[in-house]
Amino acid sequence: MAKFITAAEAAKLIPDGASIGVAGMGLSGFPEEVVCAIRDSFKETGHPCSLELHQGSAMGDWGEGNSFIGWDKTRRDEPLQVKDVGARGLSRLGEAGPGLVTKWVGAHVGSAFALCQLAADNKLESWCLPQGIGVSLWREIAAGRPGLLSKVGLGTFVDPRLEGGRMNECTKTNVAELVEFGGEEYLYYKSFPLDVALLRGTISDENGNISFDHEGIINEGLAVATAAHNSGGIVIVQVEYLTKNDTIAPKDVKIPGILVDYVVEATDPMACWQTEGRYWEPAFSGQIRRPMGAIPRFP
Repeated sequence: MAKFITAAEAAKLIPDGASIGVAGMGLSGFPEEVVCAIRDSFKETGHPCSLELHQGSAMGDWGEGNSFIGWDKTRRDEPLQVKDVGARGLSRLGEAGPGLVTKWVGAHVGSAFALCQLAADNKLESWCLPQGIGVSLWREIAAGRPGLLSKVGLGTFVDPRLEGGRMNECTKTNVAELVEFGGEEYLYYKSFPLDVALLRGTISDENGNISFDHEGIINEGLAVATAAHNSGGIVIVQVEYLTKNDTIAPKDVKIPGILVDYVVEATDPMACWQTEGRYWEPAFSGQIRRPMGAIPRFP
């Protein structure tokens, strides 16, 4: 059964050198409060450190010092203007400086500005791989398979005969291996043990069953959770609300509680934004369908 803890307590559970998996896109699915707690813990104590970070899509808001429009967590009928929030998302981990993240693998990393700067300065090893490969690898790890064999990436910068997916000079190894199977060339993307899954949903019941009611996309959270669980790692899920057992419809459970070790109910109103620019838009998550006349026309 999942344990309910604070974000600061979650940060203390992550061991030095752990491989971390995150799932989402933009700010959708991103556990902002937990990630900020990890950053703060490193700044204060030096731990956790030397993390190996794995992501698929870009996770951030592409902005710094911008204004956003959202909805107060307790008063959804009133607009909430938020200004000068900085660059949210995975860029938070780069704000701690060198040493927190030392290896970074992702398909799209552009919005994590602070981490990108560390990679550009050769202060962490960094690899880029095709997004479909990165997302599919979670299922290979979850199934206990040794890796993924694919033609995706052949002849591109991911091919070890070219750049091997290496993003800077300090990165020496390749993200994939060139192999021959059935007389044809493939790239072999090797599986790895996942120590920690950092995920987000909307609601958790008392057993840790997670719904995605306010999420704009059903991301790869289930696959990441399964990969961590079957690797002997831990699964930490940040949610916006807690509810009693038997109040989430079974079909609405996107990550079953049997896979979830820890649940963090967010206390920071900035921690559960649905998108980069809106805290929650019910049309994005399917609660309503706005009339065409209600949608502003672009110039």
